[in-house]
Amino acid sequence: MAFLESIVTAAANWIWGLPLVLLITGSGLFFFLFSRFLPFRHLPHGIAVLTGRHDQSGDPGLISHFQALSVALAATIGMGNIAGVAIAISVGGPGAIFWMWMSAILGMATKYFTCTLAVMYRGRDSEGVIQGGPMYVIIEGLGRKWKPLAIWFCVAGMAGCLPVFNANQLTQAVRDIMLIPAGVQNIEMASFIIGLILMSATAAVIFGGLKRISHVVTMIVPFMVVIYVVAVVGIILINIGEVPKYFTLIFTDAFSANFFKGEAMFGGALGGLILLGVRRAAFSNEAGLGTAPMAHGAAKTSEPVHEGLVAMLGPVIDTLIICTMTALAILMTGVWQTTESNGVTLTANAFESAYPGFGGYILLLCILSFGGSSLISYSYFGKKCFSFLFGVKRSWVYNVIYVATILMGAVSSMGLILNFIDFSFAMMAIPTVSSALILSPKVVAASKEYFARQQTNKASS
Repeated sequence: MAFLESIVTAAANWIWGLPLVLLITGSGLFFFLFSRFLPFRHLPHGIAVLTGRHDQSGDPGLISHFQALSVALAATIGMGNIAGVAIAISVGGPGAIFWMWMSAILGMATKYFTCTLAVMYRGRDSEGVIQGGPMYVIIEGLGRKWKPLAIWFCVAGMAGCLPVFNANQLTQAVRDIMLIPAGVQNIEMASFIIGLILMSATAAVIFGGLKRISHVVTMIVPFMVVIYVVAVVGIILINIGEVPKYFTLIFTDAFSANFFKGEAMFGGALGGLILLGVRRAAFSNEAGLGTAPMAHGAAKTSEPVHEGLVAMLGPVIDTLIICTMTALAILMTGVWQTTESNGVTLTANAFESAYPGFGGYILLLCILSFGGSSLISYSYFGKKCFSFLFGVKRSWVYNVIYVATILMGAVSSMGLILNFIDFSFAMMAIPTVSSALILSPKVVAASKEYFARQQTNKASS
């Protein structure tokens, strides 16, 4: 296992080098400038679309805008927000958060383009049901000769959407927060049993298809966000005098890279810190990876721009709000300097420090909601990739594989799991972003036409 982990780690570090970071951040900057900030100027309109004010009866699709955003957020507002932020701080210090912010702002533009394209170039699966996602964008937008790129995305997507990281961190949370303090000795057996429970609960939902998944996560996502935000706001209020200090530290540390523990990338520690921020932001909000377009591509709408605007809200909620709150909780309680813990355990230490005796249990409740919704949502994305390659009738095979790997994630080391997912996400990003760059003029043209039409409608009314 140690040899396998070293190979996977080396592969993940290699692929997350300068070329990929430039592709992800450079494409986001390109989308940001090429659109001339047009979608950013209409974010309130996106909120109106999300509430259903612009829905039309008979619009094609499977789920509502709110359900599509919930499915996307259920995947992104997950362990990346609790464990991913903790990993970023423990490796890169407070400055890593700044680069997560920058990546998220650019990620808003990326999500606008990729999710607009997901509706603009929808296709049909083997049973004739309308579907969206990078594989359909590639086939319908670029043509059949580009199918190898679509296959590339689907193979990477089946691997990247496996539940191993979420299962690993859920198991670690239950083990470290509840079982070890209770005196449980046989941790390996406990991890195995937790894995079996997660397998059973996930299977009960995912074999019901997208509508059951969207129904469940629509109930879970608002609940989990409220509980988590209230708890972290409490930590911030307890340490309110420290807020300016740590916000300043995030900015100053972003350019000093004094804390960075990893390898120096492309020229120095600062470059490594930027890489770490981009890498963890990608894990958190998934802009450019292709999962969000698969969710938003199923929304009931005939206006591609609508879904692009709704999708832009994802990085705002996920990284700029939730991840920032997690970072402040870890920084202001000081646990990032006083413990060697990593991942979800570091965040648990912050909660326990703020709420002695019960803080860890508050986080455990949030983790069960966050991680559970992620386990459910990721199955839809991987199954969609499998169905594209092998047909809808065989998609149950992926669900079986998906459920089985939950147990694998529960009993494996975090390093192996995290680097495997990082590598797979990188492989998903290449076809997703490349196709979006090629088709970006189509998005800009559709955006100009749509907003011009909105202005005309306002003037006539």
